[in-house]
Amino acid sequence: MTERNVVHATFRLERTYPVPPSRAFAAWATAEAKAQWFDGPEGTEIYQRSLDFRSGGSERLWGKHPSGKVSDFQARYFEVIPDTRIIYGYDMWVNGTKLSVSLATIEFHAEGEGTRLVMTEQGAFLDGYDDAGSREEGTAWLLGKLAAVLG
Repeated sequence: MTERNVVHATFRLERTYPVPPSRAFAAWATAEAKAQWFDGPEGTEIYQRSLDFRSGGSERLWGKHPSGKVSDFQARYFEVIPDTRIIYGYDMWVNGTKLSVSLATIEFHAEGEGTRLVMTEQGAFLDGYDDAGSREEGTAWLLGKLAAVLG
C-alpha cells in the first residue's frame, strides 16, 4: 500500500528577454509558438500536444523521452491576461504515476525595450516523490530555451 503524503515547495525565477511583453507573451499563446521551446530533451517522441490558451482552457504535453521515461503534463488555465499575466495549474505524471500538482504564475513586466518575466511555482509533491529541486532546474532549462527562441 502506498503511503500518502505531500511535500510543498515554492520557487521563483526571473528572466529578462530583449523583446517587448507582447512578443514574450506570444511565445506562450499558440501551440506552434510554444512547441519551439516547451518540450522534453532532444529526441523526445511526442504522443500528444494540445493547447487551448484562454482562461478556462487546457494544455497537454505527453511524450516519451529518449531515456524511456514517459511524462504527461496536463494543465488548466485559470487566468490569461494578454501581455501581462498567465496563471495555470497542472498535474505532472511520469510513467503513469502522478508526481505533483502545481500552480504556476507568469508575469510579464516591460523593462526598457525588453521584458522581465517572473515565474512563481507552488508545488505539492505527492506520496514520497522527492523533487530535490529538479522541477526548478527543469523550468529554468525551459526558460533558457525560450530565451533562444526570443533572441
